[in-house]
Amino acid sequence: MKVRIDHAPLHEIDLAFSTGVTTVVGPNGAGKTSLLHAIAGLSPAQSVRVGTNDWSHLPPEQRSVGLVPQEGALFPHLDVLHNVAFGPQARGVRRRAALTVAAQWLDQLGINHLAKRDVTTLSGGESQRVAMARALAIEPAVLLLDEPFSALDVGVAEGLRLELEPHFNDRITIMVTHDAIDVATLASNVVVLEEGRVAQVGHLHEVAAAPRTAHVARLTGANVLRGTAHGHVINLDATTKVHAGSSSNGPVLATFAPTAVTLATAPPLSSARNVWHTRVTQVVSTGEITRVHLASPPIWADLTPAAATELNITVGAHIYAAVKATEVSVTETKPAPASNR
Repeated sequence: MKVRIDHAPLHEIDLAFSTGVTTVVGPNGAGKTSLLHAIAGLSPAQSVRVGTNDWSHLPPEQRSVGLVPQEGALFPHLDVLHNVAFGPQARGVRRRAALTVAAQWLDQLGINHLAKRDVTTLSGGESQRVAMARALAIEPAVLLLDEPFSALDVGVAEGLRLELEPHFNDRITIMVTHDAIDVATLASNVVVLEEGRVAQVGHLHEVAAAPRTAHVARLTGANVLRGTAHGHVINLDATTKVHAGSSSNGPVLATFAPTAVTLATAPPLSSARNVWHTRVTQVVSTGEITRVHLASPPIWADLTPAAATELNITVGAHIYAAVKATEVSVTETKPAPASNR
């Protein structure tokens, strides 16, 4: 999909999106929601093309777009089943067939038992599943998500990420988010907006390696490791562990900032519980920081250019990395799927 927009609040936007998840990040007021609305046909765009199809002058109902706004925005006068059937019916599918499609999507997302429920009685997680089912029921070529997990508890949000990831990856999915975990666990590509303009765009690894703003550095560079917790110890694999300040049990995500990682050429004498002898796989200097990627565990560390020079940080160098347990945030989650990024 190719998009060109030059209508306030967006300026000189020229982007291409491919199958899979692209996260759109940037500070408040950067134009992220406006970008989704332009693609959906709710605000002007110079050009929106999907494959050989030109959507530039099509009204929203004629675009193969599923839009999930913040907090779902379900129709309060319809029950769950009829909320999900609304999209197919609006596109000309007969009522009975639309209800069948809706029931199939409720079943796929594990919420068929909610079919007759009044949407005002749903929990946050249930509402968001219904909103996703409603968007997916039209089998959209493009799925637009505006901070879909922001109103949910972290555990509910992580469960939904795992459940919905296959549906995100088999189409063009564009997700606005302020959550580093969304970026780290779902994104293939990242678009950075600043004041209505594209500040950076690229594959997640490229943007994480050389972020152009502090905001992007925090979002794309966050270290997110998946493992199994036993109290304060998280097993990443048979040999690698992470110690956390809080206790948990079962599948978790361990998260910490690149700035929390200390590098040394010898075993550190600090009180850090997490110390790994590892290898440098990538070094990127962005002027103010030198961003270093390590092999095991696969994490980023940020340090000053002076510190990188002093430590002789080069690709292939062996180094000690240390992180205090108190710097590690833990989110309980579900077991990772077989094909996990």
